[in-house]
Amino acid sequence: MSADDSPARKAHGGPLVLGLTGSIGMGKSTVAAMFEDLGVPVFDADACVRRMQGPDGALLPAIEEAFPGSTGPEGVRREALGAQVFGDKDALARLEAIVHPAVGKERTAFLASHADAPLVVFDIPLLFEKGGAQAVDAVAVVSAPAEAQRARVLARPGMTAEKFVRILSLQVPDAQKRERADYVIDTGASLAETRAHVAQLVAALTGSNR
Repeated sequence: MSADDSPARKAHGGPLVLGLTGSIGMGKSTVAAMFEDLGVPVFDADACVRRMQGPDGALLPAIEEAFPGSTGPEGVRREALGAQVFGDKDALARLEAIVHPAVGKERTAFLASHADAPLVVFDIPLLFEKGGAQAVDAVAVVSAPAEAQRARVLARPGMTAEKFVRILSLQVPDAQKRERADYVIDTGASLAETRAHVAQLVAALTGSNR
């Protein structure tokens, strides 16, 4: 759907909330930065989790209680926590029950602090996977050709083809995300073209002439 054919409708007061998502390697972080460059407030769910799980993070006591030995002075010990959670649905559910409500509170506070903005973006990697699409006014999916996605991901330090396949298996396929999206932002083209697309979308959603 083009930016000119806007389906976004606010059923509440405050900013229009655009959910931004996309599979691994699609360029979502780059696109989120483009929104910020245009003055759009962006709530980064991953950054929020990293902060709350980092040194002196608010979630450390609860995570340590639920998963002994999984935290230390530098915050969550990712390998130790992963060893207790990976492949265990019940353990993962316990972790999510700690993390998700805390992120939700941070997101609510973020929205309140930007109540006068015409548009805000919720940058949420697993928006469809965790049902978050119900909490936004419209969804923009960042997408690129599969070969570009694979090349980007395998260029990351420590990434292997096996890890890439495993991560993809946990995510809603890109084709399905595109079908469910209100907007698709293509990052397979040049950065300038992607930036222009984002600017066009912001203008359409805010009624501005950016």
